[in-house]
Amino acid sequence: MNLELKKAIDQISKDKGIDREMLIDTLEEAIRASVTKKYGDKMDIEVTFNEETGEIEVYQFKIVVEEVEDTDTEILMVEAIKHDPNVELDDAIGFRLQVEDLGRIAAQSAKQVIIQRMRDAEQEIIYEEYKNRKGEIVSGIIQRRDRSGWIINLGRTEALLPKDKQIPRERFRQGDRVEGLIIDVRKEGRGPQIIITRSDPEYMTALFRREVPEVADGTVNIMGVARDPGLRAKVTVLSQDSNVDPVGACVGIRGSRIHSIVQELRGERIDIVLWSPDIATYAANALSPARISKIAIDDEEKSLEVVVPEDQLTPAIGKKGQNVKLAAKLLGWKIDIFTNSRFNKVHKNRHLLEQLASAAQVSVADFTEAGFDSLEAMAACTNEQLLDIQGISEENIGALRGALNLLISQNREETPEESEESEIKGAVEGEDADYADGDEA
Repeated sequence: MNLELKKAIDQISKDKGIDREMLIDTLEEAIRASVTKKYGDKMDIEVTFNEETGEIEVYQFKIVVEEVEDTDTEILMVEAIKHDPNVELDDAIGFRLQVEDLGRIAAQSAKQVIIQRMRDAEQEIIYEEYKNRKGEIVSGIIQRRDRSGWIINLGRTEALLPKDKQIPRERFRQGDRVEGLIIDVRKEGRGPQIIITRSDPEYMTALFRREVPEVADGTVNIMGVARDPGLRAKVTVLSQDSNVDPVGACVGIRGSRIHSIVQELRGERIDIVLWSPDIATYAANALSPARISKIAIDDEEKSLEVVVPEDQLTPAIGKKGQNVKLAAKLLGWKIDIFTNSRFNKVHKNRHLLEQLASAAQVSVADFTEAGFDSLEAMAACTNEQLLDIQGISEENIGALRGALNLLISQNREETPEESEESEIKGAVEGEDADYADGDEA
């Protein structure tokens, strides 16, 4: 039996990867807990594992006294001398207890403690293994689904793919193999909780690192990723070697490399964008496939006004604003899209407002803060409404009205047909531009 216990400890330590000394300490603690449970916690107990014999030795210690008040902790001098002739008063003398005397319940208790400690030790090993693996791609088998998301069997442990980290409209069945990126490893009561994602931009970066050797060795850098998971993504690249085309390296021969990534992401369309330190060039690249006429830059507000030909408005904005939204995320700038005609009209309105503000001796900001963005909008208002403009008083409202009427009459150069066409086009383009305006990075 003793040799079997020693062999069992060695085998468990080897199979489970648990430190042998820690396993022995756990065993000793379990036996001590069982003895205390049966005999009470007043007893002074010492439990040790004898490496030579493979035995668990349990000793109870009692204090030598002349008169016993507590039989669990004290022993008469007369009785103590029978065990040790050299004993003296107040000495602690030990008596070996037989482990077999613990009984079935105590043994079962010891077994449960040992199993729990082994499980804790195994979970600690798994946590230590995975805590430094954040940013790695792991693969596993779909095991089940719960309220939080999909539970994935990684072999020795499980991972969670939360609902908000899944690719929208992606469907799984039990037994499917799935990959994901480790983004967090948490210690929880039931063991380490490994969180993975399939929707984060970091996952796409990791896929490029795996599929493209030039990205893995640092020749090509991924400068940014913007995703609408499952639908479309933009990836910005920069080569550290002038002889290496970063876009071609990521696409691969006949699209072999990019195809592997697209397939893993269930058909997500990926645009490879060439990075540039010049924000205008970078924006033009990011808005591909649309052709850009010109870009107005506001460094202070970190906003861009992008002008495109009439036939490029739809590809520039993209379906449901997707193209401009992803471009804005990549750049970290606000982007407004205008056609040439719409841009000219907007800037003409601004110029007219500046002239009117100068005549009324207020700022353009006072007009816009009051909700006025055109001469026509101001002309349609009552004097009481115009008084809401900062700096406008009853004394100078007449001057404002006069300047307003003069500027409107001077700029009525369009024919009625042109005016109507412009208003229709402006309404359509304005709706798209507002959408782009709302999609900030």
